[in-house]
Amino acid sequence: MSPVSQRSGRGVYVAGNDIDTDRIIPARFLKCVTFDELGPALFFDERFDSEGNSKGHILDAPQHAGASILISDVNFGCGSSREHAPQALQKFGIHVVIAETFAEIFQGNCTTLGIPCLKMVGEARQSLARLVGQFPEAELLIDLSAKSLTFANESFEFDMQESSREAFLLGRFDPLDELLVAKDRISGVANRLGGGSHQ
Repeated sequence: MSPVSQRSGRGVYVAGNDIDTDRIIPARFLKCVTFDELGPALFFDERFDSEGNSKGHILDAPQHAGASILISDVNFGCGSSREHAPQALQKFGIHVVIAETFAEIFQGNCTTLGIPCLKMVGEARQSLARLVGQFPEAELLIDLSAKSLTFANESFEFDMQESSREAFLLGRFDPLDELLVAKDRISGVANRLGGGSHQ
C-alpha cells in the first residue's frame, strides 16, 4: 500500500453519542454476498422508513452528497464488533471518521480498510461540525503527519491511535497487502523450514 499522509474531502456531521454498529449497518444486511452491497444500507433504519421512503437524514441532504468525511460524537462504532460497519462506511464513500472517541475494535477495522479515525475533543469538534453545516461545499484538509485539520480558514488539532497513524504514514495499514508484498520471503522461509524437517 502507498503511504497516506493527507486526506481531503467534504464533510457531514452525523450527531449522536454511542452510535453502535447495528445503527451503522442493521444486522439483516449482514447476509450480503459482497461488501459492495453494504453502501446503500448505511444507517438504513435512520435514513428510510419501513416502505423505503426517505426520512430526510443528513446523509441524504443534497448539500452533503458526495461527502467523504463523517463527523460524529462520543464512542462511535460501539456495540458488536462487526466488520460490516466500516465496510458500509467505505462503500458509501466515507474515507475518514472524526469523533471524540471510538470503540477499539471498530477503530482497528477502519484502519485495516484505510479509514483514519481521528479523535477531536468536544468543543473543537462541535465548532468544526457547525462550520461544515455552514459551508458544506468546502473541503477539509487533513494532515496525519502534523495531526492537524484545516477548514474554512480555521485550524483544528486532532489525535489518533499512534500505531494506526504510523501504519498510514508507512503505508502498512492493510495486513493482507503486507502478506502479498512479502509472499516471496514467506515462501522462502516455508521452503527452508520444510527442507529442514526432512533432514
